[in-house]
Amino acid sequence: MSNEKRLFGTFGVRRTANDVLTPEFATRLAACYGTQIQGTVAVGGDTRTSSPMLIEAVKAGLLSSGCDVVDLGILPTPGVQYAVRKYYDGGVMITASHNPPKYNGIKFLDEYGIGIPDDMELAIEELYFDSEPKRAEWNEIGQIYHNDKIIDEYVDEAISKVDAEAIREANLKVVVDCGSGAGAYTAPYLIRKLGCDVTTLNCQADGFFPGRDPEPIEENLQELISVVKELGADIGLAHDGDADRTICIDEKGNFVLGDKTFTIVEKQMLKENDGGIIVTTVATSQAIYDIAEEYNGEVIATAVGDLLVARKLHEKDGLFGGEENGGLIFPDFVYGRDAVMTVAKILEILALEKKSLSELVAELPVYYASKTKIECPDEQKQNVMSSIAEEIKNTTDFELDLTDGVKILKADGWVIIRPSGTEPIFRCFAESDSQDKADEMTEWGLSLIKKYKK
Repeated sequence: MSNEKRLFGTFGVRRTANDVLTPEFATRLAACYGTQIQGTVAVGGDTRTSSPMLIEAVKAGLLSSGCDVVDLGILPTPGVQYAVRKYYDGGVMITASHNPPKYNGIKFLDEYGIGIPDDMELAIEELYFDSEPKRAEWNEIGQIYHNDKIIDEYVDEAISKVDAEAIREANLKVVVDCGSGAGAYTAPYLIRKLGCDVTTLNCQADGFFPGRDPEPIEENLQELISVVKELGADIGLAHDGDADRTICIDEKGNFVLGDKTFTIVEKQMLKENDGGIIVTTVATSQAIYDIAEEYNGEVIATAVGDLLVARKLHEKDGLFGGEENGGLIFPDFVYGRDAVMTVAKILEILALEKKSLSELVAELPVYYASKTKIECPDEQKQNVMSSIAEEIKNTTDFELDLTDGVKILKADGWVIIRPSGTEPIFRCFAESDSQDKADEMTEWGLSLIKKYKK
């Protein structure tokens, strides 16, 4: 059996809806997963037009394999992860996260609510392509249950983990933009329950995403930025389609990069817990290491992917983790990127520190980042990386980190060259103590790729 995956990407199966991702495909795939789990499985979905259809198909496949099914309805991905960890044997989330509306996807979870491990993905593919899933006898087909309390429980538990009183007393003015995604069922209620004055944008669930594209990047958040300024709000918050990522806009209308949000929360978590293990990927900011050093933390770096971060947090009993894209992981709550806890925590920090978001950002160690990408055929990626690693080893005394792609650490910064898992490109990120240097380093990174690319 080869280890080359035939269906699964970095987390689940993501395709365009109803051409590859048909009900038949979803049913068979779910039956293959159910064959592995043989227990009670929670199912949820995001707000895409194809989600209800795929939820029904997945439920049928699970029942057919003899699993019981708990339908959670439409809710954020971490809401399903929370439910599975507390109550169920497995879970399936129908979502394509931040992809455009015509996409959808299927994410499978293990009993901790973490995305399933590689060996289970391979076993599911084997059943799907080369053999048959289990089909239960007529008297052993699963039952369907519903749990419509889970959203409230999920939101309330996050609130119980922060100083809600302090947040209520701070009288914060918050603007939230859910991009018509699943966060519409959690974010406005969470923020209101925390006693904030909340203004909502795109908080009606709608799979056509009429207000903005679901990816919370700066160009898609111009409306949020202008409303924050117009209303003199304390903070603007935006989520992606399945509400596991959170992007902040400060009170002046500045877009705050995800790694800055990460570092602000990391600092608070380490202060509160007197240190702890922080897990992030090799592509995140040096500021994370600086803060850890200052507040008695230890940083573990993984290859890129929120799943890998979540597994490492579980394995090492870590305190906090995440990625540089606004996906923060609070392992005592959900083993995955979670926007509810992120929002509660950030509002708590604003309330307790009695500082504006721009002030909190200004207190962080300052680094400048540059991010670019370049095309490269998949079959050349391996050779390009090993050639670059070879050259650096033999001609310089820079440190190399080969956890994911090639990361070159210099005295005044770092550059990482890593292949995309989903498209024929290399991503090249650099970070340094000035913008010019960071840009220069990505240029250098690109020139190394070009040198070895045929």
